[in-house]
Amino acid sequence: MASDSATPNPSPLLICIYTVFLCISVSTSVSALVHAQTLSLGSKHNSTSQLKDSLVYLWPLPAEYTFGNGTLSVDPDLSLAVGGSGGNSAIVRDAFERYRAIIFKHGPSNFRPMKSHISKVRVVVHSDNEELQLGTDESYSLIVAESDDRSIIAEATIETFSQLCTYDYETKSIHIYKAPWYVRDRPRFAFRGLLLDTSRHYYPVDVIKQIIESMSYAKLNVLHWHIIDEESFPLEVPTYPKLWKGAYSKWERYTIEDADEIVNFAKRRGINVMAEVDVPGHAESWGAGYPDLWPSASCREPLDVSKKFTFDLIAGILTDMRKIFPFELFHLGGDEVHTDCWTSTPHVQQWLRDHNMTAKDAYQYFVLRAQQIAISKKWTPVNWEETFNAFPTKLNPRTVVHNWLGAGVCPKAVGQGFRCIFSNQGFWYLDHLDVQWDGVYNAEPLEGISDVSEQQLVLGGEVCMWGETADPSVVQQTIWPRAAAAAERLWSKREATSTRNINITALPRLEYFRCLLTRRGVPAAPVINFYARSPPSGPGSCYEQ
Repeated sequence: MASDSATPNPSPLLICIYTVFLCISVSTSVSALVHAQTLSLGSKHNSTSQLKDSLVYLWPLPAEYTFGNGTLSVDPDLSLAVGGSGGNSAIVRDAFERYRAIIFKHGPSNFRPMKSHISKVRVVVHSDNEELQLGTDESYSLIVAESDDRSIIAEATIETFSQLCTYDYETKSIHIYKAPWYVRDRPRFAFRGLLLDTSRHYYPVDVIKQIIESMSYAKLNVLHWHIIDEESFPLEVPTYPKLWKGAYSKWERYTIEDADEIVNFAKRRGINVMAEVDVPGHAESWGAGYPDLWPSASCREPLDVSKKFTFDLIAGILTDMRKIFPFELFHLGGDEVHTDCWTSTPHVQQWLRDHNMTAKDAYQYFVLRAQQIAISKKWTPVNWEETFNAFPTKLNPRTVVHNWLGAGVCPKAVGQGFRCIFSNQGFWYLDHLDVQWDGVYNAEPLEGISDVSEQQLVLGGEVCMWGETADPSVVQQTIWPRAAAAAERLWSKREATSTRNINITALPRLEYFRCLLTRRGVPAAPVINFYARSPPSGPGSCYEQ
C-alpha cells in the first residue's frame, strides 16, 4: 500500500511494551520479546501470493486478538524508551537493536510519515531478575493504536512488533497494516523444544546459533542439546580431559567456552538449553579416552556397571556441566540399552552374581544411580520412556518421562504422577522425511488425557532433529518449516487451530511463515513436500511453494 504524502507536523505514535504481570523476571519479558508472530498484510497481494485478507497471518496463532483496517507508518529513527526496574537490561536493548535491523533491512530511504506514525517503542520490565527457567511467565499483551490523550499506553513485544512491520516496495517505507491491533497471548505449554543431535554429525557453533535464532521466531523455548552419543564425544570435560578423544577429529569439538557461549546466546533469545548425557547406552565413544569404561575391548556398551570409576566419571561430567547449564532439567537418556555386553563379560557377570542382579536389575540400578547424581547437582532428571516402561515404580518421583516410541506413554506416566514430554516419533522426529506438515500439525500432546490435573503434568513437547542423515548442509531445511507446525500446536489453543479445515486455516499461514523465515535468511524448505527438505520442482512464487 502506498503511503499518503507527508503532512505538516504529523502526530507520532508511541508503542509501549509492558509486561502484564508483576514479580517476573526480565527473561520472561525477553522471551516474549523474541517470539515470532506473522501478520496479515491486509492490503495489496499480487496474484502469485494467493493470500486472503480473511485470514490473519500470525504464527503461532495468539490466544486472543482483534485488528482493524487502518495503516500506520514507522519512523526509520525508531527509538527505544525503557522503564521498570529491569528496563535497562542489556538483554532488552540487544533485542531491540536486533529487531530494528530486521525491520529496516532495506534501509530507511524515502520515509514520508503518514498522519499517524510510530517513532518510539517503550519497554517496561518490572523485575531485574534475569533468571530463565521452566514455567517463566511468557504471556504478553500488544496494542498498536493511535495514541491520544485518552488512550491507554500500548503494550507490545519487540518480536511481534517487528513482524507487524511490512516493507512497501513502492514507497520504500515501513507500514503496519490492519491497525489497530489488540493481542493478548500466552503459551499453551511451558516446554516447547527442539532436539539437536551433535554427535552423529558435528555442527559448528555458528550453525547452532543460527538454529537458536530461528527457534525464537517460532516461539520454541528449549534447545535439547543431545551433545554426545556412541559415535562421538565432542564436548570438553575439564575433570576428565581425555573424553573428547572420542570426537570425530580434533577440529570437531566444543570447548567449555563454546558451550557457555551457546547457553548465553540462547538465553538472550528467551531459550533454555537442556543438555543430555545419555547413559548407560549410546556411550561407546567415551571409551576412546577411558577404555576402562567399556565392559571389554570387544564389547563396548553399555558403560561398565560394575566399576566405581564409571559413576565417578559421570559425577565429574555432571559437575563440570552444572557450571555451564543453569536450566533445571537435565536429560540422562536411558534409551535402547542392550545388556548383552554385561551378560557376556566375565567380570561383569561376576558382579551381577555378587549383587544378586539380573541384567534388567543392573539397568535399573544404573539409571537410578545416575538420577541420584543429577539430583545432587540440583537438576531434575529427564529420561527417555524406556526407563518408565521398564521400572516405573522405582524412578525418582521427580523424573520427567520423555515419550518417543509411540502413543499412550504420556497418559500412563501422568496417571502415575510423573511429568511428561511428548515427542512421538511417528510425527515429531524430523529425520523421518516422509512425515508431512499436516502429520506434524495434527499430533496432540494431550491425546488420551482427559483429566485436567493430569493434563497439567504434560510439560509440552519437542521435535527431534536426529543427525544420522543431516549435517550443516541440510539441517535448517530439515527442521523448517515442519518444526513450526509443532510450535503452533505447543503454543496455540487447540480449539482455535484445529476445529476447521487446516488446509484453509493453517496451511496459508504456514506458507507465509516459511517465506518469512527465508526472508530472514533461514533456508526453510517448501511446506508442501512429500519428502522434507526437497527443493521446489519448478519456478514459482514462495507463497505458492
